This record gives sequence, C-alpha cells and structure tokens, in this order.
Amino acid sequence: MSYIEKEFDSVKSTIKPNTVDSLKKDFISLGLKEGSIIIVHSSLSRIGWTVGGQVAVIDSLMDVITPKGTLIMPTFSSGNSEPSEWQHPPVPEEWWSTIRDNIPAFHPDKIPTRGMGTISETFRKYPNVIRSNHPTTSFAAWGKLAKKIVMNHPLEHDLGKSSPLGKIYDLNGQILLLGVPHLNNSSLHLAEYLCEYPGKKFVEIGSAIYVNKKRKWVIWKELDNISDDFDDIGRDYEESINYHPQKVGQAEARLLSQRDMVDFAVKWMMKNRTEGKNNED
Repeated sequence: MSYIEKEFDSVKSTIKPNTVDSLKKDFISLGLKEGSIIIVHSSLSRIGWTVGGQVAVIDSLMDVITPKGTLIMPTFSSGNSEPSEWQHPPVPEEWWSTIRDNIPAFHPDKIPTRGMGTISETFRKYPNVIRSNHPTTSFAAWGKLAKKIVMNHPLEHDLGKSSPLGKIYDLNGQILLLGVPHLNNSSLHLAEYLCEYPGKKFVEIGSAIYVNKKRKWVIWKELDNISDDFDDIGRDYEESINYHPQKVGQAEARLLSQRDMVDFAVKWMMKNRTEGKNNED
C-alpha cells in the first residue's frame, strides 16, 4: 500500500484529527511525564490522521518529557548487511560481491533507516538528536541522557548489556509501544543476550563501516536473534502484571518498565525456549 493510500485510509477511519495538544493529553494519561526515559516503537498510520503527521507525534513526546527526559528510537539500517542473508527481497548470488564491495559505509547522518517507520526516520534528523554508530542496529536519542545512551555502541553484542538497550535498562527507562505489537519490541533482544536459553548461537554478520576514515567491509559474530515468540512474551508479561493498554489517538498504546519486562523475558525464555524449537526457527 502506497503512502497516499495509507493516508486515504487514515482520513476515512479517523473521527476527529489528532493534534499536538490532544496527543500530549493522551501521553500524559498513559503515564508519560517530565523526565521520563522512553524508547519508542511506533506506527503513524495506527494513530489516526494527525495534523502535522509524524512531526506532531515527535513534538508532543518532547513537550511532555521535556529536555529533562530522554527520548530514544531504534534507527536500524538493515540494508547495510550481508547480502546472502537478504530475504525481503533476496538478491541474486552473482550480485553479492558487488554489494559487499560497493555499498556505502555507515554514517549516522547519511544512512536512512529501513523498515522502522516514518516517525523514527523523521526523528533521527531532528535538531539535537544524536545517533549511535552501529551500522545495522543504531539508536537515536534526544534529551538529558542522549549522549550517555548512544555513545560507544559496540559492534559486537549490538543489542546486549553495553548497547543503548542495556543503558536504558540500567537507567530504569520505559518502553512505549505506540500502535505496534511486542514483535517490534527491541528490548526483548536484550533479554536474549542476558539469557542462556537452549540453542543460543552466534552467526557471522557483515557491514560496510569506516575504519581509520576508510571504507571497509568488516565481519564479526553476532547473536542469532529469535523474535517469533516476542508477542507470546508480551502477552504473558502483561497478564502477569494485569496490564491494560490505553489509546493514544486511535492507536493501542503500552507504557511498560523496560527492566521489569526484560527480567520477565529472561525467565520466560529459559522456561519456554527449547533447543529443538530454536533450531527449527
């Protein structure tokens, strides 16, 4: 579906347009406040037609948490990765070496997000937003602790304890799911790093980066992530704390403790992931 078609559907399904002020009221009702530290996963189309679109959503979040808080969004760029693993879409094998030799090296100001939604893509280009320097799984942040969260993002263990996700965990930040399911909840990858579940394995990853100011294709080992059970984890966690989503605009929204959810997910994975099932995945 094209952007225009999505906007037509959004207009037809919206009774009253959202504004910065109406979104701020919804976010405050959800539990956001001055000084909040939040990582946001979002879908603009799910919120309903909004005056100012993604800019209004970002502005309303910033207005509520203020510069005393910190706003973080994933800004992943999966296009800068090993082409033999591409599936959406796959590319011919005879192209692989050409891609490895010529894909532009990651630069936080130049390389766009891929598959992250228009809110994250717009946010990364906002004034005073800084982006971590990981070629495939970067994060962008704004606010009081932005630099602390995104600096020194390690190439290996990209979503582990030393990553921006791990720093949000240490700071006892929150997860905001705005019109998206737990399948999109990147913090659950941190739980995978912290958990020694059966069948856990690492695989080779490749990307183009700058090394001593020169472009280079580099290879390292990374956790073979599994996300097929993320929605199950999210459902069970919400049931365990008797959590009920609220509405932001027309979107179902969830504001959850990242640390509590990650701790729950570690225990859940140890209990429910088995080596046979993970090998099938």
